[in-house]
Amino acid sequence: MKQLITYINNKVLVKITSLHMVAIITRIIAGILTSKAIAVMVGPFGLALIGNLRNFVAAFQSLATLGLYKGIVKYVAAFKENSKALTKTLSTVYYVGFITTIIVSCFCYFGSEWVNDIIFPSYNEFGYVIKIFAIALPFYALNMFSFSIMNGFSKYKILIILNIIGQILSVSIVLILIYQEKLKGALISVAIAESIIFLITLVAIINRQSMLPKIQVKEVDFKFFRKFCFYSVIALFTAVLLPLVTIGIRSYIIENIGYKEAGFWEAITRLSKYYLMFISSLISLYLLPRFKDIKTVKAFRLEVWSFYKTIVPVLIAGMLLIYLLKKYIVLGVFTKEFQPIEDLFLWQLLGDFIKVLSIVIAYQFLAKKMFWHYILTEAFLIVNIYITSVYFINTLGSVKGAVVAHFVSYVMYYTIILLIFSTSFFGAEQDYKENL
Repeated sequence: MKQLITYINNKVLVKITSLHMVAIITRIIAGILTSKAIAVMVGPFGLALIGNLRNFVAAFQSLATLGLYKGIVKYVAAFKENSKALTKTLSTVYYVGFITTIIVSCFCYFGSEWVNDIIFPSYNEFGYVIKIFAIALPFYALNMFSFSIMNGFSKYKILIILNIIGQILSVSIVLILIYQEKLKGALISVAIAESIIFLITLVAIINRQSMLPKIQVKEVDFKFFRKFCFYSVIALFTAVLLPLVTIGIRSYIIENIGYKEAGFWEAITRLSKYYLMFISSLISLYLLPRFKDIKTVKAFRLEVWSFYKTIVPVLIAGMLLIYLLKKYIVLGVFTKEFQPIEDLFLWQLLGDFIKVLSIVIAYQFLAKKMFWHYILTEAFLIVNIYITSVYFINTLGSVKGAVVAHFVSYVMYYTIILLIFSTSFFGAEQDYKENL
């Protein structure tokens, strides 16, 4: 316990304050402003359509970049003193990413009408939004590539400034589009929001032209690409499948209950995303590095329990406060029209609580590169979320079924995680195997 508190006081809070906290607060404020504008201008109906597009954009952004850029951070940091290895790494990732991004962009552009029919049920006039996304996608990929390089070189101050300015520019354009074009403006803003930030990143690229000569076609080496495969598959699996499943659930709600109710579900999931940003950042900053250093089952067990004892009481207090203030939160972030989502808070909060508990332990899969454990448990979770959502929506006859399914799915997922690590928590103490 003391070790965790000391580490947080000395390192984690400093990192969060200097980088993540500023970026998170900026993103949350931008998200709230956007949500408020959408609620006022287009209401629950529009929010449902926007939710489907947002999930589609997230999935295809991840697919276009192949999840490579988390690996860039690691290997740029490792090779920054080795010019030859760094050149091969940057060249390989850039050109592989460039090719996949162009392929995905072409698919979205020429298949825009087909995509429209899937993500906008009963509406066939938004194909042009998919084409706009296809054109903007390469700029998103370039932005992620540039951010990853700067992150690998530990250019945290530059990242903070770029992130803040980029978010301000992005939300400003988004609000203007929503104000002028209502639903059409909101949809276009989802398609281009992440790509707009590249306009700010471009300034940093111009100031770091020394990196450009390192990106050469002749330096592409697929031996280096294989190094990224673990990070790529791990990043892609959930980043692509979960948004697509979410589209499936929202479309099911639209078809069986209605657009308005689908908008209510999108609203509660947006709120969930905002308040979970803080805890997820703390987990990624502290636990993943700590778990990588842990060599024994005893140390892993102590680390998890220490984190639980320190963070869980704060998490419970925070979620209780959110529940008690739910009426004012709904009115502040949305409008009176969204008051029915107050009935969804309890199950959503309970599900998010179990989600945090499970993620804390599941981070060991990433830390010890337990590839198949991660893939199989994530597959179980994703499939289970869809099946239970359909079941409870049908059983309860309302959108409440989706948030009940959220809770039930994470209870089952947490149970699986505990079973996998049962030896670690309740068995004999031992060292971890090297291949983990």
